[in-house]
Amino acid sequence: MRFVELLKDMTSKKKIVTADNWDSLKKFTDARISLGRCGTSLPLKESLAFKLAHAQAKDAVHKSFQRETLIRKIESQGYSCISLKSQVENRNEYLTRPDLGRQLDTASLEKVIQNAPKKCDISFIICDGLSVRAIHENGLIFFTEFMNTLKETPLTLAPVCLVTYGRVAIADEIGAVLNATLSIVLIGERPGLSAPNSMGIYLTYAPKVGNTDEVRNCISNIRPGGMTHQAAVQKLSYLLEKAYMLRKTGVQLKDSMPSFYLPFSELIELQ
Repeated sequence: MRFVELLKDMTSKKKIVTADNWDSLKKFTDARISLGRCGTSLPLKESLAFKLAHAQAKDAVHKSFQRETLIRKIESQGYSCISLKSQVENRNEYLTRPDLGRQLDTASLEKVIQNAPKKCDISFIICDGLSVRAIHENGLIFFTEFMNTLKETPLTLAPVCLVTYGRVAIADEIGAVLNATLSIVLIGERPGLSAPNSMGIYLTYAPKVGNTDEVRNCISNIRPGGMTHQAAVQKLSYLLEKAYMLRKTGVQLKDSMPSFYLPFSELIELQ
């Protein structure tokens, strides 16, 4: 009888989870803080949420890149595309050999050479990266919004390159072969346990093989719940405009964007 009473008490509306003192801070972040406790353990709800987040992160890493579908959607907007692949042969090799993800395979390199303009301002690259889900959910939306902004400028664009098993530095090789002044790469970021769909953008002036990370600017955490697509378009526009005018990116290009910044306003005035 005593056991039945205890069971009723545990399943009643009475709180059995001890709240954390940081509980009020949860509304400001998706990070796992203030989980509370049930006795000496995590509450069942939080334990299950952790397992779900871990599964979502694994799925984001191992999901297949719908490259050709994305190419068709971009080409329907009037842009030419090149379908490419790095020297990586499968997803497991991609995770263990990042060096191979920084280089195009032979067939892809020949494609880029054949489609290279004599000169262009921007090479735009989209890679699957470590979260294919991030590109599927954010890539096309961002690309469309950014290109609508870029149309107002005199900047020229090389064919858009979509790369399977690509790492950030593959944009250096592609940009150099395409004779581009700057390279922009969209890539799925390493998924976290609160953000399996976060996309990053890297901007590099004078792309060339052998560049290291200090010559790039990065915009991170582009996703619902993170940086919005509109804010990312504004930020990339600012950095690209300043990079084009200063002829440098990375640690030599500081993000001092004012809140009232209008994308490419200075370049448009120079036309």
